[in-house]
Amino acid sequence: MRLAFLGTPDFAVPTLSELVAAGHEIACVYAQPPAPRGRGQAVKPSPVQAFAESLGLPVRTPASMRDPAEIEAFRALALDAAVVVAFGQILPREVLEAPRLGAFNLHASLLPRWRGAAPIQRAIMAGDPHTGVQVMRMSEGLDEGPVLLSETVRIDALDTAGSLHDRLAAVGAHLAPRALAAIERGVAVEAPQAEEGVTYAKKIRPKEARIDWSKPAADVDRKIRGLSPFPGAWFMAGGKRVKALLSRVEDADGAPGEVLDAALLIACGDGAVRLLRAQREGRSVQHAEAFLRGFPLNAGTRLD
Repeated sequence: MRLAFLGTPDFAVPTLSELVAAGHEIACVYAQPPAPRGRGQAVKPSPVQAFAESLGLPVRTPASMRDPAEIEAFRALALDAAVVVAFGQILPREVLEAPRLGAFNLHASLLPRWRGAAPIQRAIMAGDPHTGVQVMRMSEGLDEGPVLLSETVRIDALDTAGSLHDRLAAVGAHLAPRALAAIERGVAVEAPQAEEGVTYAKKIRPKEARIDWSKPAADVDRKIRGLSPFPGAWFMAGGKRVKALLSRVEDADGAPGEVLDAALLIACGDGAVRLLRAQREGRSVQHAEAFLRGFPLNAGTRLD
């Protein structure tokens, strides 16, 4: 099939790779424009742009797909279908209807739960026992189209947004070519989404990232894992900002924010969390033992 691929972050790269490996003709790859990235904030291409260019694929990075000139350029590609994976722009009707067979999105949740921008993080933060990836036909509404294929993925007790992201990306990469094969043969079944159970995965805001130790340990643990590795749930200790990047819930009591032992067990409003991985401001990520060698937090210390 002759395809356009629209995606931007790391999550989308495995799917593009699988589509190329499956023998599809990628007429054009679309990604968000280069932006400041990394510690030095140098302007760099997105992961999808960099990967596509390494394969010699044509790439466009429009600021807006609503630009009439971009819409006409997209129509001129004479596509069989478009595949969208975390592109980062709302596509207008003219773009969605341009390909002969339509436009199809790979989404990292089990719709209609967690429509929107941050489904992986929100699923962990909500304590969902499982999530998944789905291929849906795109409509003008936000993640509202009918679903063609679905794969469920368990959320484990020590999963972070990072680890779950990688597993979902790998599963989704194999799901998209399967969906296209069914579409091409005319045997794809499109199931409307349920009208009940709709939730929205709002974009993560910086103000959400500070840890409130008065919350139950289960909530604190989910926030830590759901915001790891980025932006990272954080607290203050000795005037230093510290990111908590992995934790587990344990049965212990103390004043909220109190360090309960010499191995980063922190009291919460109900129960406690054991910090397993942390990062001081300006330092690299460390496992708890290494972290404590350079920044001891003794029992009785209160964290803000």
